[in-house]
Amino acid sequence: MNIETALKEAMTIDGAIGVALVDYDSGMSLGTLGGGPHLDLELAAAGNTEVVRSKMRTLASLDMNDVIEDILITLGRQYHLVRPLISSKGSLFLYLALDRSRSNLALARHALKRIESGLEV
Repeated sequence: MNIETALKEAMTIDGAIGVALVDYDSGMSLGTLGGGPHLDLELAAAGNTEVVRSKMRTLASLDMNDVIEDILITLGRQYHLVRPLISSKGSLFLYLALDRSRSNLALARHALKRIESGLEV
């Protein structure tokens, strides 16, 4: 599926507030959907780029031969899921913000994994 279809599918996940596909080398979004006055997806994408870069550096420093499946940031009212795309050739991640009261974290993680597997960039 293309980027637009993947983003639309991510927004059908229960509790989805916004989603972005981000290049963590540049910090730029390749596409966003959702968000609003309380969630600037461009700013969140850039900020989460630093989270991904930091975790990648930590794994390298620890000489861990492993990959990041996803990163979960739990806020009082939201979940933020960051999923680096292992299947892509570039340095991309999916970023999904969820309303904590309307979402199921396990199902959201499963859905992002399925979206990743079908995404063609």
